[in-house]
Amino acid sequence: MTIQADKEVDARGLNCPLPILRAKKALSEMDSGQVLRVVATDKNSVRDFEAFARQTGNELIAQESEGEVFIHTLRRR
Repeated sequence: MTIQADKEVDARGLNCPLPILRAKKALSEMDSGQVLRVVATDKNSVRDFEAFARQTGNELIAQESEGEVFIHTLRRR
C-alpha cells in the first residue's frame, strides 16, 4: 500500500542529523494532517525517525526499506 505524500524530502547520502533536520523544516512548512515522505540512506534513520516522532508528536505512519534506501512516512500533527 502506497500512502500519498503531500511533500517529499530526498535525504539520500546524508547522515544523522541531516535527514531529521530536513524533515523538521519540511514539516514546519506543512499544514496539520499533511503527509511527508523522507527518503534516506542512513541505516540509523530508522530509529532516529521513531524517536523524532515520539518527541515531536508527529505520527510515524510507515517505515519501509528497499535495499539500501529507507522510506519514512510521517503525518504532521
